[in-house]
This record gives sequence, structure tokens and C-alpha cells, in this order.
Amino acid sequence: MALAPALASCSFDYGDRSGDGQTLPDLVMEDVEYVRVRAREIQARVVASRAARFENQRRMELSDFSFEQFEGGRVSAFGAAGAATVELDTMNVVMAGGVRLEVVEEEIAIETSALRWRDEQRMLSGEPQEEVRIFGESGTDIVGVGFSADARRREWEFQGAVAGSYAENEDEGGEE
Repeated sequence: MALAPALASCSFDYGDRSGDGQTLPDLVMEDVEYVRVRAREIQARVVASRAARFENQRRMELSDFSFEQFEGGRVSAFGAAGAATVELDTMNVVMAGGVRLEVVEEEIAIETSALRWRDEQRMLSGEPQEEVRIFGESGTDIVGVGFSADARRREWEFQGAVAGSYAENEDEGGEE
């Protein structure tokens, strides 16, 4: 997900930049909304109450972050976090401060304190010792540690302790 936000308000700091450039952002934006469009179709929508861009580190820090991902003109996933850091060169994202994601087609939601998205690998992972809860409309409710998910293969797993129940949806033929 690229971040070239549309600005509601923006401030530039032209003060002393003699430091290493790591503590002061190069650009601060508030009430940011970014919509990514390819081939005339919306791919993603990102909203944040504040965005700080650090050019030397090639990263952007977002506060009160939310997003929607689109496929075929419909929302396929959406979520929110208290904060997110985006690596601008790789588009890897670290979400923290309470994270909730929902995958529409899978009819599941994921909740945890922090998640990492590795864009090129299409991998989502939780912190190694933090609990991740996966629940859904079908009755699935699982809590575990060591969570990771492969978005390409549509697989998820836990490396550590896990508890709960997994309910499979019936297919159109009435079989489970």
C-alpha cells in the first residue's frame, strides 16, 4: 500500500536541520486520506489522524490508522490500529496500539496488540509472545501466540500455545 496522501492540513518545519534527521519529521500532515487507484479501480484507502514522514529513514508514521483494501470494486479487507509505521521503499507495515483486521471473504477478524505486514512476501505476523485472537461469524474463536498468515496461500498458523474452536462454514452443497 503506497502512501501519497491527500492533505487536509499540513505543516512544514524549516527550523534547524543540523541534527541527524531521525527525530524530527520532514513533513507532518493531519487528517490524511489516501486513495490508491490502478486501471481506474480503487485498490486501497488509508486514513490517519496524523502522518509524519522521515525522508532519511524512508518511513512514515501514522496515528489512528485505518485502511480498506479493494478487489473487484468491493472491500476485501479492512482494519485499524492506534499507530502504524510504513517503510516507504518496501511498503512493509508495523501496526501497533491495538490492531483489528477483518477479511471479508474469509469472514474472520483478527485482534492483537501489534501486527507486521511484509508486502513482497504477502505475510502477516504477530509479535512472538503476544496473543492473537481470530474469530468469525461461523463460530470460530481461537487465541494463540506465534501467529503468522500467508495471504497468497490463504493459510494461517500459530507456533506457540493455542486454544479455542474452529468452525467450518458449510459449502453450497450442504457439506462441511
